Amino acid sequence: MEAEIITIGDEIISGHTIDTNSAYIAPRLAEIGLPVTYKSAVGDDLKKMEEAIHLALRRAGVVITTGGLGPTDDDITKKAIVRVFKRNLVFQEDVLEDIRRRFAARGIKMPAINQNQALLPQGAIYLPNRLGSAVGIAIIEDDKIFISLPGVPREVQVIADEELLPFLKKYVRGEVIKIIKIRTTGIIESALAEKIAPATAKLPENVRLAYLPSYSGVDLRVVATGPSEDSARESAERVALKIREAAEKYIYAEGEISLEEIIGTILAKRGQKLATAESCTAGLLAGQITRIPGSSTYFELGVVTYSNQSKIDLLGVQAETLERFGAVSVETAEEMARGIRTRAGVDYGLAVTGIAGPDGGTPEKPIGTVIIAAASAQTVVSRRFQLGIDRESNRRRTVYIALEALRRLLLGIE
Repeated sequence: MEAEIITIGDEIISGHTIDTNSAYIAPRLAEIGLPVTYKSAVGDDLKKMEEAIHLALRRAGVVITTGGLGPTDDDITKKAIVRVFKRNLVFQEDVLEDIRRRFAARGIKMPAINQNQALLPQGAIYLPNRLGSAVGIAIIEDDKIFISLPGVPREVQVIADEELLPFLKKYVRGEVIKIIKIRTTGIIESALAEKIAPATAKLPENVRLAYLPSYSGVDLRVVATGPSEDSARESAERVALKIREAAEKYIYAEGEISLEEIIGTILAKRGQKLATAESCTAGLLAGQITRIPGSSTYFELGVVTYSNQSKIDLLGVQAETLERFGAVSVETAEEMARGIRTRAGVDYGLAVTGIAGPDGGTPEKPIGTVIIAAASAQTVVSRRFQLGIDRESNRRRTVYIALEALRRLLLGIE
């Protein structure tokens, strides 16, 4: 059995809203043996919605739509559903009572228009939505399963995890899929492929390997299928073990754990603290570190020093260093890291400086030149990188380069 996801809404088609719903649903369907083979999007047009649903039902055993279940006139998904399945909308008193309770709990009188959300296609099963007033709709007909979910991403996530997946598990009897996500950083995709090539040259027929590069590094996705959960897990684990052995130095986590979470966990366990000094990233580094809940236990402070004078005044960088080597130099970066560590009174200082672009480059230091430095009480490590010419890309890549330098210093990795 295969699935198709249809995202509904003019805002999706026009590009004003990014579809995150299908990205959330698809991997969870795969984990229960229901691969998504098609994804499509359609605007708020009744005829086109009907066409999209009919097409999906012809080529997939499970069809899931998101969007268009709200109470306003532009929410017409239910109209399309009843026309496709030739059913009437019928009133569900229990759904209405639940909607009323939600409004009452917020101290708000329920608008009359919200009663429309208690109208469901005849014979449909509804999937409760504990976060909102639009319930999910499930219809089983002619060996096909049709599901319609609201469009609010957080509501989709909750309904998918709490209602949709348990519902589908009752009916889906496909091969079990096991996914192991190995997260690497500090190495480019092509170099990583060369490094693990001996371990992945002859993969079993039931195992696939995907490379997923991003600003933070390259994720390796090992996907294995099998007749049982144990069988799929064993196949995936055999390949993952070989990858771990080949790329151990560059692997920082598995699953969805981020690089900043790994660093935070290490610092918190040791009872140590960190401070940052940033030039070209202008606070992005501190922001990435502190997006983790509880980061106040290990992050002391961050400063942004764009001008030479601010580097002197706030970090103690020597004027002679700036004059001789310039703001974008290993020497300046190291003094920034040492300076923020000592002035903040913390265990580690992390500093970045560079030329993000689109101007400011020279033949000796072209656009994309970045220097990072990480300092402890005993040592300071630094490195120069040559990135690209896009400002935003350079800034974001610099954040993760700096975090990886700190991780290696914390763990004593060369």
